[in-house]
Amino acid sequence: MSENTTDDRTVALVTGANKGIGYEIAAGLGALGWRVGVGARDEKRRAAAVEALRAGGADAFGVPLDVTDDASAAAAAALLEERFGRLDVLVNNAAVTGGVPQEPTVVDLAEIRLVMETNVLGVVRVTNALLPLLRRSASPRIVNMSSGVGSLTLQSDPAGETGPISAAYAPSKTFLNAVTVQYAKELRGTGVLVNLGCPGYCDTDLNGHRGTRTPAQGARVAVRLATLPDGGPSGAFFNEDGPLPW
Repeated sequence: MSENTTDDRTVALVTGANKGIGYEIAAGLGALGWRVGVGARDEKRRAAAVEALRAGGADAFGVPLDVTDDASAAAAAALLEERFGRLDVLVNNAAVTGGVPQEPTVVDLAEIRLVMETNVLGVVRVTNALLPLLRRSASPRIVNMSSGVGSLTLQSDPAGETGPISAAYAPSKTFLNAVTVQYAKELRGTGVLVNLGCPGYCDTDLNGHRGTRTPAQGARVAVRLATLPDGGPSGAFFNEDGPLPW
């Protein structure tokens, strides 16, 4: 049974939403009057984020979620099933960069596995666990947060600036881009729109706060993709300014 079957407010879940870009995505969706789930594995940080979002006027609630764990993803789906009976928007934001060095000739294979487990398999795991709930929505949307470093076009441009050499993080985003296209192909005609958002180089823990954009600026593309109209694009790659090259 859902908590309130007569309440038709949009229900969203953002993974990795206890801080940084994920928190700002949750805040942006909450500002639309949506119910927003704060997906995070750390109980104290999750609770603090929910409290802060509520203080700002958002209808936020916590969702215990470790994207690397099958049972955790299933439990998150069960929680949403019990409370709402559906999910309208999923934003797969949780990600890690992995340790250094990441030059391909010296990278520790364990680091590649760690990054892929969160940045790619975590997205597949959570998406598949929640897809039955998304299919119950009138306008389901999935937003996968990628990065410009995942673009092979940009990475192979000698004149381009795509950050340090990376055999774990950058390829994980390329893999995520490719998987997202496959989801879009499989879900074509179902009403589920699946797209990729690039937040830009934001000031977050992920990059040691070296970014030049604020997390709030980075969140804008996710909010836009989460609110696409029916019949909008699917399987596409955007930043705030428009489409990005693959």
